[in-house]
Amino acid sequence: MNTSHPNVIVLTKFDPANIAAAKDILAEDAIFHFYNSELPDVQGDYVGPKGFETFFKKMAQNTDGTFKVNPISINPMGDELVVTHVKDTMTLKGKQMEIDAVVVWRIVEGKIKEAWDIPAIHTPKVKES
Repeated sequence: MNTSHPNVIVLTKFDPANIAAAKDILAEDAIFHFYNSELPDVQGDYVGPKGFETFFKKMAQNTDGTFKVNPISINPMGDELVVTHVKDTMTLKGKQMEIDAVVVWRIVEGKIKEAWDIPAIHTPKVKES
């Protein structure tokens, strides 16, 4: 993992729980793409810092505040793209679960311009109570 790559440094400043603090690294026209057939009321495109904030608030609401992003790896790909592997943990529909996801970030001139969140929706690890 190359933590000194400038785009990796940008992503280390991104905190999904505090989008307001990330406004200096989010382009005004940044787009967050999310598709998950298990969460049809959340899937879609979210534009700008307000859109990112809306997405993470919806995730918090759908999971009773339990949604957390746990980074596993972060890999810069050239001068513009960064691929992250994360494990999202949450309680959804009364079930505690852990889901692998890949997020592809496009960073231009030190600002997040676009992100594609790709969850592994068919193989979540459900924790038995």
